[in-house]
Amino acid sequence: MSSVISTLRGSFSPLRLLNFRIYLSGQVVSLIGTWLQVTAQAWLVWTLTGSEEASGFVAMLSALPFLLFGPWAGVIAERVDRRKLLIATQVIAMFLAFALAILVQTRTTQLWHVFPPWSQPYNETSWGINISIVQIWHVYVLSFLLGIVNALDVPTQQTFLGDLSGTSELRKAVNLNAMILQVSRMIGPAIAGLVIARIGIAPAFWVNGLSFIAVVASLIALTSTQKRGAHKPVQPFRDLAEALRYLKTQPRIQDLFIFSTLTTLLVLSVILSQLPAVSDKLLHGDAETLGVLQAASGAGALIAVLFIMPIFQNLRRSGIALSVTAIWMGVWLLVFSASRSLPLSMAAIFFCSMGAPTTIATALGMVQFMTPAEMRARVLSLFTMISFGLQTFAVLIVGLMAERLGISTAIQTNGIILILGAALMLIFRTEMRRWEMTTTPTASPAVAAEII
Repeated sequence: MSSVISTLRGSFSPLRLLNFRIYLSGQVVSLIGTWLQVTAQAWLVWTLTGSEEASGFVAMLSALPFLLFGPWAGVIAERVDRRKLLIATQVIAMFLAFALAILVQTRTTQLWHVFPPWSQPYNETSWGINISIVQIWHVYVLSFLLGIVNALDVPTQQTFLGDLSGTSELRKAVNLNAMILQVSRMIGPAIAGLVIARIGIAPAFWVNGLSFIAVVASLIALTSTQKRGAHKPVQPFRDLAEALRYLKTQPRIQDLFIFSTLTTLLVLSVILSQLPAVSDKLLHGDAETLGVLQAASGAGALIAVLFIMPIFQNLRRSGIALSVTAIWMGVWLLVFSASRSLPLSMAAIFFCSMGAPTTIATALGMVQFMTPAEMRARVLSLFTMISFGLQTFAVLIVGLMAERLGISTAIQTNGIILILGAALMLIFRTEMRRWEMTTTPTASPAVAAEII
């Protein structure tokens, strides 16, 4: 028991670093605002269209830039000042949030019936508010633009954690950043549900825009140590090919890519795009129901980050642990698909969401830990391209399935595929059952993954 407590206490050691504390404090505020917007936008799309397919399409547009531009984001992040680059991405994201707030806030007195249904303005009259001019294509465009920003921001941010913490504390820094993300996932949607139901959607977008001020201020205030390939000429295709060759020689990193991809495709595609349909069609609820489900998902993920992940990452057989986690998530997806009760749905999404951050944050930390510092941003950009870029197709497919076969069948199918995928990994990736991460003091920035 004492060793477990010591492991949990040691997971917070990066907080001793002043610059890391400054950065994390800004992230707390900004990420709560981000999840406010995620929930508000999901409900906005649902009220505009009432279509699972449209919800999936918005999520697809958000993820598509990871697939299109992801490989080059790491090359850029290795050549420029990452702190300044993050300031730029946060400022752009802030203005995109304000743009959506203005579109929802601006009102008109009539509906434009001459346009097709998909282009008609958003109607908030069910909440006793005037009709606003926002149309679904506005959301499509802004989602894609924000996706471009995020495609550059995510690998840069993950690499920046190493700049702040150093290699020795890197995995713990990734875990703490994931913890902050899950805290925001629990608080943001719950607040959003109340705000939308009682005030309207626009305030959620305004608050998110303002929240970026906190993270920009923290980035201006801190200092970081960055290793850049400044002396080498910029050759994007050569740099990318070098990262691909490295990845080809690392079967353990390949396994981590696969598990993260399964989680993103089959679990996050449901959580990020289909909860509005579940709230309305299966549970017959409203925006508050959506907020409660989002908060339950965030709470499960937070519990995982706080208590399960530090222990999970010290297990001897990491490959087996990742497979069991995937099967766990698949089982709870099946329960979630069959539930017509809000308490049971909350419990199912809570337990399912415990597995997602455990898998993805573990993969992120281990990939960074096993990759040389001078190549880390490039490998992380490939990680986000494969893991999150493929979500482009997953959210569209699950939306199409939900539209044609029903939302319950779509979620059930994802759960079955996830269980089968994890089982196949155990059967056919036999070496995976024997490998574990071992860390040994070394002067090299790379840490070996050994098969024992």
